[in-house]
Amino acid sequence: MKDLNGKTIIVTGGGGGIGGATSRRFAAEGAKVAVFDMNLAGAQKVADEIQAAGGSAAAFECNITDRTQVDAAVAAAEAQLGPIDVLVNNAGWDIFKPFTKTVPAEWDKLIAINLTGALHMHHAVLPGMVARGGGRIVNIASDAARGGSSGEAVYAACKGGLVALSKTLAREHARHNITVNVVCPGPTDTALLAGFAEGASNPDKLMDAFKKAIPLGRLGQPDDLAGAIVFLSSGDASFITGQVLSVSGGLTMHG
Repeated sequence: MKDLNGKTIIVTGGGGGIGGATSRRFAAEGAKVAVFDMNLAGAQKVADEIQAAGGSAAAFECNITDRTQVDAAVAAAEAQLGPIDVLVNNAGWDIFKPFTKTVPAEWDKLIAINLTGALHMHHAVLPGMVARGGGRIVNIASDAARGGSSGEAVYAACKGGLVALSKTLAREHARHNITVNVVCPGPTDTALLAGFAEGASNPDKLMDAFKKAIPLGRLGQPDDLAGAIVFLSSGDASFITGQVLSVSGGLTMHG
C-alpha cells in the first residue's frame, strides 16, 4: 500500500490477536511498528516475530488508562523509532452480562480501557501530528456501537463514544492533513470472543450460531481486520476521513 514504508506506527493492544496481526501487516509494508501493550511479554513476542521476519518493531509496556504511562511510552517510541505517523487505537476489554447485572466498578473499568484510554492516546499523539502537518488515526470500535449487542451495554456505549469522537476529530483535524477513521469488527476469533464463549452454557452451540448468522459462513480472523486497518492508514486512503467500516463477514450491513 502507498506511503507506509519507513513510517512509524503505534498499535495499542499490539500483543493480542487483532493487534498482533495488524502490527505484522504494517511491518510487511515496510513500516516501523511500536507494539504497545500492558502485557509487555505479549508485545515483545510480536516485536520479536516481526524482527525475525526482517521487519522493524519494538515493544513498549503501556497501560492506556494511565496518562503518565501513555506519555512515557509515546516519548520512548518516538526516541527509538521516530515521530508517530499512524496511531491505531486497538486495545480493548469487555465483559458479557445483562446491564442490570453489572456494577459500577465494572463500568469504570470498561470506560477507562475502551474510551478514556483512547482519549489519552489521541491527546498524546495528535499535537505532534499537527505540528508535522499530517497523520493517520484508525480507531477500532465494534458493530456493537452501530447496532447494539445484548450483554454488552457499557462496552457498546464506549465504542459508540469512540465513533463519535473519531468523527469529531476528523472534522477538527482535516485542515492539518490528519485523517481519523473507524474499523468495527464483527465476531472475530480472538481471546475476547473465547472469553465470551466460556461464559455461555453451551460454548460450542454459541460459536456455531455465530457462524450461521454470518453470511460468509465463518468467524472473522485477525488478519481479516489487519488489511482494512492498514489500508485506512495508508496513502491509498488519503481522501477518506470520518468513516466507519464494518468488517463482519456481512453480519451487519449498515448504510
